[in-house]
Amino acid sequence: MLLYITLGTNDLYRAGQFYDAVLPLLGYRRQHYSEEEIGYSADSDTRCRFWVVTPFNRRRATSGNGAMVALTAETRADVDAFHAAAIGAGGADEGEPGLRPYHANFYAAYVRDLDGNKLSAVCENPE
Repeated sequence: MLLYITLGTNDLYRAGQFYDAVLPLLGYRRQHYSEEEIGYSADSDTRCRFWVVTPFNRRRATSGNGAMVALTAETRADVDAFHAAAIGAGGADEGEPGLRPYHANFYAAYVRDLDGNKLSAVCENPE
């Protein structure tokens, strides 16, 4: 359904360091870099689906209130590792790893990146 997602940043180098530490834990790797953008793709994908960009209009990047990107995690341990890596890379905690009330196996963690963009890693497997 989704082709790709973009998140704005005010410091592409610093954002790259954050996402290079966090996204590989969920199977995404940096595949593209330019002065305006960094693209990540899943190991099994040939196209970048997750982009971190400087805004096209050259204005300051801001996070969206109520906006969030939720990424699939294969295991609950992957969710835990994602959360720890994000906090270790300077992100802010928005909800420690744990089960959520959305359904019996909805195990998630929530963080904000260095620009305030909200991210979640979610495992819907029973373990």
